[in-house]
Amino acid sequence: MNVTGVDRSATTDIFIIGGGINGCGIARDAAGRGLSVTLAEQGDLAQGTSSASTKLFHGGLRYLEYFEFRLVREALEERETLLVAMPHISWPMRFVLPYSSDMRFESDTPTSRLLGFALPWMKGRRPAWLIRLGLFLYDTLGGRKILPATRTLDLTRDEAGKVLKPGFQLAYEYSDCWVQDSRLVVLNARDAEARGATILTKTRVLSASRECDLWEVVTERADGTRAVHHARALVNAGGPWVEDVIRNVTRINSSEGVRLVRGSHIVTRKLYDHDRCYFFQGTDGRIIFAIPYEQDFTLIGTTDKDHTGRPGDVRCTDEERDYLCAFASQYFARPVTPADVVWTYSGVRPLYNDGAKSATAATRDYVLSLDTNGAPLLNVFGGKITTYRRLAESALEKLDRWFPSAKDAWTARVPLPGGDFPHDGVAALLARLQAEYPFLSQSHAQRLIRAYGTEAFVILGAAKSESDLGRNFGATLTEAEVLWLREKEFARTADDIVWRRTKLGLRMTAEEIAALGAWMATAPGGAVNPAAE
Repeated sequence: MNVTGVDRSATTDIFIIGGGINGCGIARDAAGRGLSVTLAEQGDLAQGTSSASTKLFHGGLRYLEYFEFRLVREALEERETLLVAMPHISWPMRFVLPYSSDMRFESDTPTSRLLGFALPWMKGRRPAWLIRLGLFLYDTLGGRKILPATRTLDLTRDEAGKVLKPGFQLAYEYSDCWVQDSRLVVLNARDAEARGATILTKTRVLSASRECDLWEVVTERADGTRAVHHARALVNAGGPWVEDVIRNVTRINSSEGVRLVRGSHIVTRKLYDHDRCYFFQGTDGRIIFAIPYEQDFTLIGTTDKDHTGRPGDVRCTDEERDYLCAFASQYFARPVTPADVVWTYSGVRPLYNDGAKSATAATRDYVLSLDTNGAPLLNVFGGKITTYRRLAESALEKLDRWFPSAKDAWTARVPLPGGDFPHDGVAALLARLQAEYPFLSQSHAQRLIRAYGTEAFVILGAAKSESDLGRNFGATLTEAEVLWLREKEFARTADDIVWRRTKLGLRMTAEEIAALGAWMATAPGGAVNPAAE
């Protein structure tokens, strides 16, 4: 196709491929700078890696062993910046790191090699003084103001020690933040749309080619309808598919590639009653977290395995499930077994292929590669959910010479939808919701505030009783909420709702989820069947 005669006034400034956190973060930032933006996602928002994280805003304590100080500092700075902007879907958490003299480094980390040279008698051990030094750096690198500092725990006296094996007597407790990852993506997309961006879900990009000084992008929706878009710049935020987009969509020869690393998690029934997380170090040098999850569960992960299949064919293997159970059982007094697991999930991290020897050693830093052989193409490799906002700013800096009239960076601490209340104001907001809607149970009200913040009041509207919210699909999911998710948050299927907009799939039966899907496929008031998209 040729762009001769194209109405340049209708041309999009930036076309983004990929509806994960990086794509939606860039879309929001660009739209807020006054640029026109179109984003296309082949499935649902956050359908891949961005809904399969460990769900933490964290600096990456382990990355200090790889001397990735810039990445850690940037991530630590972002924790509080993001916490202020989204206090409904992100909140502080305290992490308990039990110490044992048997803890080991992975043998290929820079720190391990340095200590092996300087202190060969340590034989790969992680000494207590080194962990405390790392936590001191963790407390100070990011200019922490809101989150409390590290402290030392006596596990023989502290509640955190009651569920652990008696051999653990010392622990360090430090701060990081929890985040509802898939909701983070959706709220960025919503805010981008509110600022003028066009968000296209269930829309595959078939081809993208340079024609004169523009990109010509051909898309296909789920019903087979095709469209041609024109853009001044193209951003490839395809996540695990980033290399596929380069090779098969833009058909550009490139020496850059992606290393796919699978991270798997297991979810069990609640293993302990307090609200702190555990940071466990294994005898193999790996680490995992055990985290309170969705009120009644515990999340354990993650693994690090090179993934050789297609990005969409990813699952937690039985081997990974058993590894995580055995790892956690090294610490918990009551062993964690496969019978305790109620759900598993797995995602593929699209790391920049830096030639590292192992999946664990591969850099977690992002790489933005700009191709200026014609209309600009920005390829996004890697990245952490914690640094998505800074990645978006960096992406716009890379493209700024093509858009000299764009406004300055603006997203720091600007609330996402529903987050327009103080970072420490959740309790007050919850009390207000319960006062205005006394028919809500404590757990239902808490779930709504943690998902929607101030917008929970909009969803409930003038309801005076639960029956005013329409059909109850199970696990407190009402028709009013489903309509909101369909009309405001791009949800099109039952899975979109019960596994990404919420995690109610953990509580709903297969029959209830099927009934929700059938209702969405036939309910009036808009196209809810994916085939109609």
